Order: sequence, then C-alpha cells, then structure tokens
Amino acid sequence: MKGFHERNDSLNCSSKASIDSSPTPGTGSEPGPNDSKFSKTSLWSNFFASAFSVFDTYSESSSSSACEKKSSFSKTNGWTAAVKRVVSGGSMRRIHERVLGPSKIGISSSTSDIWLLGLCYKISQESSGDVDATSALAAFKQDFSSRILMTYRKGFDAIGETKITSDASWGCMLRSSQMLVAQALLFHRLGRSWRKPSQKPFDLAYIEILHQFGDSEASAFSIHNLVEAGKNYGLAAGSWVGPYAMCRSWESLARSKREENDLECQLLPMAVYVVSGDEDGERGGAPVVCIEDASRHCFEFSRHQADWTPILLLVPLVLGLDKVNPRYIPSLQATFTFPQCLGILGGKPGASTYIVGVQEENVFYLDPHDVQPVVNLSSDNLEADTSSYHCDIIRYIPLDSLDPSLAIGFFCRDKGFPVNLMISMIFVSGHPN
Repeated sequence: MKGFHERNDSLNCSSKASIDSSPTPGTGSEPGPNDSKFSKTSLWSNFFASAFSVFDTYSESSSSSACEKKSSFSKTNGWTAAVKRVVSGGSMRRIHERVLGPSKIGISSSTSDIWLLGLCYKISQESSGDVDATSALAAFKQDFSSRILMTYRKGFDAIGETKITSDASWGCMLRSSQMLVAQALLFHRLGRSWRKPSQKPFDLAYIEILHQFGDSEASAFSIHNLVEAGKNYGLAAGSWVGPYAMCRSWESLARSKREENDLECQLLPMAVYVVSGDEDGERGGAPVVCIEDASRHCFEFSRHQADWTPILLLVPLVLGLDKVNPRYIPSLQATFTFPQCLGILGGKPGASTYIVGVQEENVFYLDPHDVQPVVNLSSDNLEADTSSYHCDIIRYIPLDSLDPSLAIGFFCRDKGFPVNLMISMIFVSGHPN
C-alpha cells in the first residue's frame, strides 16, 4: 500500500484576491481565465459524460438482480473488513500507519500552483523570485491551518443506547463529512478570506460553529445526531459507512433540524441537496440535476418564501471499480479551482479523509485518524482552546491512489454556479435537449 506523505514545512502563501465578495489581500488569488491549466467547462462535461460508464460495466458483470444487490454493498464491506483487520493489529498509532501508511515529512520540490478550496497559490520561482514564492507558501499554510479539523474523540457520552464512547477506528467518514459541512458554515458566516486569529478573543461565529459539532446530543451536528439521522442509510455506532450513505444522512439530519427551528434560527442556514442518480445504495449512478431541482430544494428550505437560498450540494460518485479511472483525474483536479468548492470526502478503503487541495498529481488532506479527548465548547466562550480543531501538518496523497467511491461538496451562495454546473450535467446525462 502506498503510504501517505506529510508536509510539515512552513507552507504558506500570498494572494491577490479572495473568493469572497470583499477581497482581502494576502489570502490567495481568485481564479481567472488564464490562472489554471484546467478547462472547467470541458473537463466537467467529460467528467459527468464518461464517469458513469463504470455503471454500465457494473451492470453487465451482474447476472441477476440478487448479484447486483450483493455487489452494491461489496465496497462497504471492503471498508469494514479493512478496518477490522487494522483494529486487530494493535494501537491507534499502528492503525494510522497500517491504514494510511507510515508518516513522512518533507518538502516538495514542485513549484506548480497549489489550489486550495478555490484559491490559487502561485509558488513558482521563475517569474516572481524566491521572496514571493516563500510568501505564497506561508499564506498557503495559514489557509490550510485555518480549515476546521475533526478527528476521532474518546470519552464522550454513549451514543444512543449503545455503550460506545469513542469513534476510534470506525468514525473517519463521519468526521470527514463534519469537516466539509463545517467549511460550508465558515464560508457562509465568515467568508472564504477568514483565517483563524492568532490571538483571543475569537470570532463568536467561529466558536458557535465549533459548538455545533461537539460530541453530545446537545450539539446539532454531533456524531450522536448523525448516527441517529442516518439509521435508514445504514449508519450505526461502531460501523463504517460509505460516502453515498453519508451524504444522505446529512440530508436527513438537515431536514430534521430545519423542522425543529424557525426559519430565522436555522443552525444550518442553507438547503442541502444530494445530487445522485441512485436511491438504493452506494453504486451511485449518474447525477441527474437541473436548476429547477435546486430551486425546489431552496423553496422548501425557505418554507415557500424564496426561490433561491444558499445551498450545499453533495455529489457522491463512483469513478471506477478498484481505483479511480485515469480519465477522471483532470476533472478531479479542476474541482478545486471552483470558488464554490468544499473539497472531497475520500481516501482509501477503511481510511476516509477530507481532501481540500491539489498540486499536480497530489491532493492535500486533513486526517481524522488521531484520537483526542472529547471537547465540548460553550457557544459563547470566546477564550476557548480550539487548538484540537486545527492542524499545521500538511499531508498529501497521490490522486490516482484514491478509492473510487467519494463525494464532492459545493457551497453555492447564489445561482451563478449551479446553472453552469447543472447544465453541464444535464447535457451529458443522456437527457433529450
């Protein structure tokens, strides 16, 4: 198994503009027509046009509906089996090393652009010189370390009627998904240009977001409430779950929280839309979506008061059988150039991570596989210790080593992005013009 690599250098970066509506110098450069070698429209068209040929192959290889049903759960069983093999091997440190590979620290020699959740960091020394490149690396690290990290926790109240008080060895997909949703809330409430302050007191909105992901039933988006909301999709304390079921579980949790609160007091102030072509399992299916579907979700979220609201798009995909088909690599790279990008839930069987950036053939990720003591922050404690929710160690993995079962997230504040993406999906999905 190829090992994950770590980069613990002082990677930081400068930027020209923010993805936010109010640009802030020094945070990263907003993608422009000449900033990226990826052609977004053509790549996404090819992506959704060809990515799902795997399902045709899948169906042809099944001799009966019973076989198809059995195959649809083989990937989940593979993840679960991998976790069980690793857990039987010893300590959590050994779990981390055996599943993810031994940790390595080093400095990449590449000077290619780095894309982190829609921001471009130019570290090439050819035209700017060493000073600018060093500044860019410094800003990149500041951006990376400001992303919210969710890891395994121990010592929380038992989940439901179980006696489970830790999610070590089984909760990595839940933690990865929490990170993605937490970034959506950060983008919505504080903007893409926000960076974690070096001094206290912290922003109230930042503390309130962390509070919502505390490890107790009182926290809206806790692992306890996720497990409860995802029961119909196979979520259970102590068991691993795949990206498709995880996305559906968030859709269910968001719906239940929406019904509990008034529109003005929504804890997740955005519609949630899972873009998927299969309602029954993790095989996924071509994501068929149109602007009318997104608008309907927004209309329902606003309780019939608005045609459009901020919306969280979750797109579960299967991009191959045993590994990601090489034809989709450019499209996955291009994903991180969209200003609305929230990253990818993915990794290796039994080891989900939260992927936030790309440089050439490598992707950067936040790793949930460290076990930390439970922390439940008060929603108004602006002096709280939040160090366990951030990470300065920058890890990367080859893009072609990802498990083909993954999910992509987008946060769309307005209609501009969904129109472009969804039209692409519609025209390549075989629907008549």
